[in-house]
Amino acid sequence: MNKLLKEDIKEAFKSIQSHVLRAALTMLIVAIGIMSLVGILTALDSIKGSISDNFIRMGSNTFSIRNLKSVNISQKGHRRVNYSSITYNQANEFKKRFEFPGIISLNANATGAATLKYGSNKTNPNISVLGIDENYLLTAGYEIAEGRNFSPHEMQSGSNTVIIGNEISTTLFKKENPIGKIINIGASRYKVIGVLKAKGSSMGFGGDRNAYISLSNLRQKYYYSNMSFTINFMAENQQLLNQAVDEAIGIFRMIRRLKIGEEDNFSISRSDNIAEQLIDNLGFLSIIASIIAFITLLGASIGLMNIMLVSVSERTKEIGLRKALGANNKAIRNQFLVESVVITELGGLIGIVLGLILGNLVSIFTEGPFVIPWLWISLAISVSLFVGLISGLFPAIKASKLDPIESLRSE
Repeated sequence: MNKLLKEDIKEAFKSIQSHVLRAALTMLIVAIGIMSLVGILTALDSIKGSISDNFIRMGSNTFSIRNLKSVNISQKGHRRVNYSSITYNQANEFKKRFEFPGIISLNANATGAATLKYGSNKTNPNISVLGIDENYLLTAGYEIAEGRNFSPHEMQSGSNTVIIGNEISTTLFKKENPIGKIINIGASRYKVIGVLKAKGSSMGFGGDRNAYISLSNLRQKYYYSNMSFTINFMAENQQLLNQAVDEAIGIFRMIRRLKIGEEDNFSISRSDNIAEQLIDNLGFLSIIASIIAFITLLGASIGLMNIMLVSVSERTKEIGLRKALGANNKAIRNQFLVESVVITELGGLIGIVLGLILGNLVSIFTEGPFVIPWLWISLAISVSLFVGLISGLFPAIKASKLDPIESLRSE
């Protein structure tokens, strides 16, 4: 940094101190624009991190087979297309025939509106009860915090045992140990044998508000004619996932008796594809953040330009004196440009700090990672510099072209 630039920066700070309120208001406008940009983009990075973490826990090498829901198709009028449910026999046959290296599990939804009770404590009537097999917790990425998984005997006999999510345990038992306690699910009594580790459900994932019974128990107490079962599969590694999906489609088409040329009447969803789709859906928020920042910074640049023009008018005599002492047009122009840039960069730094705080507050609610978006910080600094240069250019040129004699006698 050369001596002249240092001197210009010193003069810029002196000018800011002389007009604190005016400079502070301009910095505030710039700070709001940068805060909106950095804050929203930091929040998005945190949300994306939360989504990725949840799917990493579930396993990026997993896929699920589900039935397709019935839909209306508009072709020469409305006609109903009914896709049959995946029956227990079909799911179980697939489990026997699919010999790809990995772990396979079956599950089905018993109800999504259950109320669980223990003594005088009860949950809201929005608890999902799922019937699962011995491998489900592993393929779904859950871990047991207390207790155990279902035993082979419990799986075969369909005994009234249940594994509950962490939030259910907190609601029903407070600080009491839930293992071995009897709870009511609807009209039935179940013995708690396990509690899952807290996983979080703020992003729509996790089993903190779910209760899990054995598949045998589900078929005894909750089975209905069109109940559909879901198949989960975890490959040994992600590189084998594409091959596993292709083989699974072929086997399940045979089980569903689909002819060549017929469309699949089931869906396969991969965990990594779901994560990518959710992250892609957040893209429009980046556009909104950019629009908000652009409008705010446009206002800031206009305000800064007016302030700099006023500053030129107020300092006309100073400009004439500097020119009389030998300062050329370039030196005068640079002085006002540096002052404009200093104001916007200070505002930009304030905006970056506020944006980081605001964006990472979101991570608390989404249970995402703490994020320092160096790319967006660099962009914010560059944008602040650009705004300062554009806003200060016209006033700086005007100041540099003032006649020294006219300037000296302006007062």
